[in-house]
Amino acid sequence: MINVLLSGCNGKMGQVITRLSEQRDNLRICAGYDLNSSIKNSYPVFSDLKKCDVQIDVIIDFSHPSALEPLIEFALNRKIPAVISTTGLNPEQVKMLRDVSKYIPIFFSANMSLGVNLLIDLVKKAARVLEDNFDIEIVEKHHNQKIDAPSGTALAIADAINTALSEPQEYIYDRHSRRKKRSKKEIGMHAVRGGTIVGDHSVIFAGNDEIIEINHIATSKEIFAVGSLNAAAFLYDKKPGMYSMDDLIGSK
Repeated sequence: MINVLLSGCNGKMGQVITRLSEQRDNLRICAGYDLNSSIKNSYPVFSDLKKCDVQIDVIIDFSHPSALEPLIEFALNRKIPAVISTTGLNPEQVKMLRDVSKYIPIFFSANMSLGVNLLIDLVKKAARVLEDNFDIEIVEKHHNQKIDAPSGTALAIADAINTALSEPQEYIYDRHSRRKKRSKKEIGMHAVRGGTIVGDHSVIFAGNDEIIEINHIATSKEIFAVGSLNAAAFLYDKKPGMYSMDDLIGSK
């Protein structure tokens, strides 16, 4: 049985992960880390990781970027593998994860959905075939409570497309401020926020007289929770290094 510390356990995603973990026979949530102590769980919840006296095998983080540094310090000191599912990390925080992965296993993905990662693979192939003849636009839609824009997944999709092209493309986030014709060397990125949209990502390849669109729609947060639990089970016995959904998918 794999013992998991869940960071952000009292958030919306944390509660979904907690519920789904109860259906697993290979792991369990044995402790939580959250500044919000108003929700009672079947496991102890710590607001200060220094007070955590529970045996931990793997950490799942689905919290907030501001909580990352103390969590990684805790993981490093105790040599505990960590699954980082929190979105909106800045480049310095991602670099910190890469640096720490020299000493402990780190699993990091902008999106924990298997379907989204399949979409990324498909758009890379499409970009290679359609390069020079099609304009690329990314539209992402999320609920009205999401803070970061564009989403981490949209940025990951754009980065993946850029790796597949012969020349790097510029990311354009706001056409309102650019009063000029679209260039051939850019990827447009657009964020929509409203209602309770879980997650919707579309990649549009617009050519002369034809449009190809690849789309992924999440209808429940459960797909991200399942992904993080699968990642925790995958990471449990791994050597130090940086792991992603590509590694998890490749292990199946």
